Amino acid sequence: MSDKPQFEQGHSVPVQHQQAPGLESKLDPKPQPDHLPTPDGGSQLYKAAGKLEGKRALITGGDSGIGRSIAILFSMEGADSFIAYLPQEEEDAQQTKKLVEEKGRKCYLHPTDLTDRGNCKKLVEDALQKMGGIDILINNAAYQMMVEDIKDLDEDQWIYTFNVNIHPYFYLAKYCLPHMKAGSTIINNASINAYIGRPDLLDYTSTKGAIVSFTRGLHNQYISKGIRVNAVAPGPVWTPLIPSTMTDDAMKQFTSPMGRPSQPSEIAACFVFLASADSSSVSGQTIHANGGVVVNG
Repeated sequence: MSDKPQFEQGHSVPVQHQQAPGLESKLDPKPQPDHLPTPDGGSQLYKAAGKLEGKRALITGGDSGIGRSIAILFSMEGADSFIAYLPQEEEDAQQTKKLVEEKGRKCYLHPTDLTDRGNCKKLVEDALQKMGGIDILINNAAYQMMVEDIKDLDEDQWIYTFNVNIHPYFYLAKYCLPHMKAGSTIINNASINAYIGRPDLLDYTSTKGAIVSFTRGLHNQYISKGIRVNAVAPGPVWTPLIPSTMTDDAMKQFTSPMGRPSQPSEIAACFVFLASADSSSVSGQTIHANGGVVVNG
């Protein structure tokens, strides 16, 4: 059965504003993290098949948006989650925990600032202690803020964006890999912007390009050990990042060739595929879940 649509085809998202990093609880309309869109513009509950039974996932930015949907779809597939998020996102994190536990799996919460490498190490240690192991690492947390011209891009913002968007990916992979075995997976969240070179998100776009290259290099190090490393490059997705970082004009143009932005659940379904045995021959690759934009790479 199909539910009420999130966005009608050809309609832009409603213009709204939040303070960064934004909260899903304040989004209007709110995403349906466990539903997928249907061809008639409605949605239906994600159909699980036990693809991640008994797995343990560490997910950064798991409080809302794509991260929340990943945790929920993973739970529907049989996995427990340990999610990292900023302290100011506690309200969203508690809701994610509730939604995961309603699906019958465990969800551990860990508020932290991942720009500190010591916090990254503590996150992995706590995840290992609480879950007994890590089978899946999801590097997802990110920051962006629109600036039209490099002349106006503050140097501190450039450094901060790299400190949030790429450095923790290195730290967490480095700290997780000694505890991962053949069959484990690392999935990094990249972006369409790495391929189109979005001009008003120069620092964000640059970090996402680094993530694609990091994914390929790490894959080449670990594929012989049976550990797969992949990335997902979403296009426009309706998450708290949008009203907390984008201008009115950018929100009015926030769509894709399919006539609407993606829902977080549509991106999360790609993470399920890459985390499961269904993608056993896929490594070092990037899935372009971008609403129909054809890109090179």
